[in-house]
Amino acid sequence: MPLPSLNSIGDLPAGVHRATLHEVLTRFGRGSTRRMAVGLRLSRIVQLAQSTGHLARLVVFGSFVTDKPNPNDVDVFLLMENSFEIDTIAGEARLVFDHAAADAHFGASVFWTRRLAAFGGEQAAIEFWQTKRDGGLRGIVEIESEVS
Repeated sequence: MPLPSLNSIGDLPAGVHRATLHEVLTRFGRGSTRRMAVGLRLSRIVQLAQSTGHLARLVVFGSFVTDKPNPNDVDVFLLMENSFEIDTIAGEARLVFDHAAADAHFGASVFWTRRLAAFGGEQAAIEFWQTKRDGGLRGIVEIESEVS
C-alpha cells in the first residue's frame, strides 16, 4: 500500500504507515539538494543498523517525512532485538547507537531500545513517536524489509 497523501499542514495523517526504504526515499528524498542529502543519511543509518543483525523495527519521523523543503535532519527510532549488545558493535555502526555521535556524524537524531525495554510494549513504543512537541499526532513511517 503506498504512503498516504500529506494533510493540509504537510504531515502524513496520524498513524504508523509501512513502506520500504525505496518508497520512503522516492517520496521524501527528492525535491531539494537538502532532501537528497538527508535521504542518503537515512539510507546509511538503515544499512548500518541492519548490519548488526539485531534490528527488529525501524521508524522514521519528523520533518523528513513532511513537506518541509529543507529538513534539518532525519529522526529515527530503532527497536533492537533483546540479544543486541552495543559492546559488540564497532566502527561507523557504533555511532548509530550514540545519540550525540549520530547527530554529529550523520546529522540524525537516533533513538533506540531493545524489545524488552520498550515502555508499554513494542507497539506502544513505536506509536509514541507520532506525538509532536505540541501534543498533536502526526504520521510516521515504519521501514519494512524490501524482501518478501
